[in-house]
Parts: sequence; C-alpha cells; structure tokens
Amino acid sequence: MTRAAIDGGPDDRGGRDDRGGPDGGGRGTVHLAVYDSLADWETGHATAYLARAGFEIRTVGPTREPVVSIGGLRVQPDLALADLRAHDSALLVLPGADLWDTTDDLAPFARAARAFLDAGVPVAAICGATAGLAREGLLDRRDHTSAAPFYLAATGYAGGGRYVEADAVTDGALVTAGPTEPVAFAREVLRLLGVYEGETLDAWYRLFHDSDPLAYAVLEKATAGR
Repeated sequence: MTRAAIDGGPDDRGGRDDRGGPDGGGRGTVHLAVYDSLADWETGHATAYLARAGFEIRTVGPTREPVVSIGGLRVQPDLALADLRAHDSALLVLPGADLWDTTDDLAPFARAARAFLDAGVPVAAICGATAGLAREGLLDRRDHTSAAPFYLAATGYAGGGRYVEADAVTDGALVTAGPTEPVAFAREVLRLLGVYEGETLDAWYRLFHDSDPLAYAVLEKATAGR
C-alpha cells in the first residue's frame, strides 16, 4: 500500500470542509495541555493526525516553565494557561496525569475547559482529565465516559446518570474517553474536527486499533492521488 494511506496529509480528510481558525481560514490551532505527570501516550494519535491534516499544535502549560511527563519527556510549553483564549483555538486537549487525582493544581485547566465550552469551542478530555471536568461540573448534563463509573462517582459529581459505557463519547463539543482508549479518543476528535468521517474514519480506527489489514484498502482509496 502507499505511505499516504497511513500518513494522511493536509488534504486527506475523507470528510467535510475545514473547520477553520478564528479568522475563518485554515485549519486553526489545537491547544494541547501539558503538565507534570501527564500521560504522554494518550493524545499522540489525535495530535499526530490533526497535525498531518494541517492543524497547528501548540502546548499550554501552567506557566512557560518546562514540565515532565510520566514517560520522562521534558516539554517546554508554547504558552502559559493564563494566555490561552478560546477564540484563538479550534480545540483544547486535556490528557490524563497523576496530578488530576492527587492535587488541585490542574483545576485551572478544568476552568479553562468551561470557558472553551461556553464559547462553543470543543474540548477533548481523556483519563484523569475527565475527573477534573467532573469536579468542575462540566459532566453533570453531558453524556460522557471515563475509566469507570466509580472513578467519577468519587469526585462527588452529579452526572452519574449521563455516564456511558463506551470507548469514547462525544456530546456536542465535548469528547471524553478512558485511559485505555487513545485510538477511540482520537477517532472522536478527528470526527469532530472534520479530518475523517464515514467509511474513511472507520477504516482509520480499524487500522490503528485492530490492525485490520482490510482497512488498508479503504484508506488507500481515500488517499489516492493525494
């Protein structure tokens, strides 16, 4: 098969037109939250394929000081959280981290997620970040998922009735997923931002989640001539 079928590219959507950035042109900027103890494997599929589709990926830290992931990666944030504005972004991605469950240090990121959702800008949260959103009250009236119902119940949130047993869930502008579902998380993000849809999105998921060889042909057809 061709390299393009796996790699994709700026014009390889198989879906709807570009969402556009704040000025209405281009693919816009995706902001990836980074903080000490972040689970660096959880967002890689999403950010890689957003970048290949033409989105700019910018990292947002508590400050501009470097942070260190669970895997020992040292990341220099592009901007501090205080400088983040929803109108400058196409999406805020919140990965899991030990700090979501051990301190309140990351609560400002949950408050930023509220500002994004209030402005109609999508938010995608995985693993421990879902607990942060639960504490902020953002899951009380939205369908969502996480590691397990009891995990979110421990936050004392009021959204237990909206919990969905699924690999990843999209409700409006919010994507949630549990810690073992980075590919499903990416699938929902790519769908939400119009990178892939329909048969092409399904094939992408089957390729990276199931190693399904039949998905190769679908992606190859979708990327032919690009």
